[in-house]
Amino acid sequence: EEVMLLRHYLRRHNIQVKFVLNEVVRPVLSQSKYRNLLPLFVARNILLVSPEAKAKEMLRVLKGVPQVNLLGACIDDTILSRQGVENFAKLPSLEATQGQTVGALALLPSQTSSLLQRGPAHLTALLDQHLRQLREGGTGGATGGARGSPAEAT
Repeated sequence: EEVMLLRHYLRRHNIQVKFVLNEVVRPVLSQSKYRNLLPLFVARNILLVSPEAKAKEMLRVLKGVPQVNLLGACIDDTILSRQGVENFAKLPSLEATQGQTVGALALLPSQTSSLLQRGPAHLTALLDQHLRQLREGGTGGATGGARGSPAEAT
C-alpha cells in the first residue's frame, strides 16, 4: 500500500518508480559509464527515473516513506550521495540563476558608464562655478572688471 502511494505521489511529478533485479542490473551497470553505482545494488532496490532533475520533489515524497532509504542519485551524468542530492535540491532553479547572472552583467556597463561620465560632469560643474565666481567678482569692484573680460571670452 505504501509503495502504491509512493508511486502515485512521484508520478504527479513525472517521476517513475522502477523495481529492478540485481541479477539484471549489475551486469548492465558494469558495462556502462555508471559502474560506480554497483556498490549500491546489493539488496532490494527501487530506481526513481525522471526526464528532469526533480530532487526537491523526490526528497519531499521520500520523507513520508521511512521504509525507502535514498542511497544516491545520478543527476545530469553526475553520481551524488544522499547529502549531494539534498544539497542539489537546495540550489535555486536554472532560470533564477540565469536571471541573477544577467542582472549582474547588466549592472557592470551602467556602473562603467556612470564612472566615465563622472569626470566630465565634475569638470563642467567646476567650470560653471569658476564662471559664476568670475561674474560675481566682475560686479564687485575695480579689479573685477579685469576678471570679467576673460570670462566673457570663454
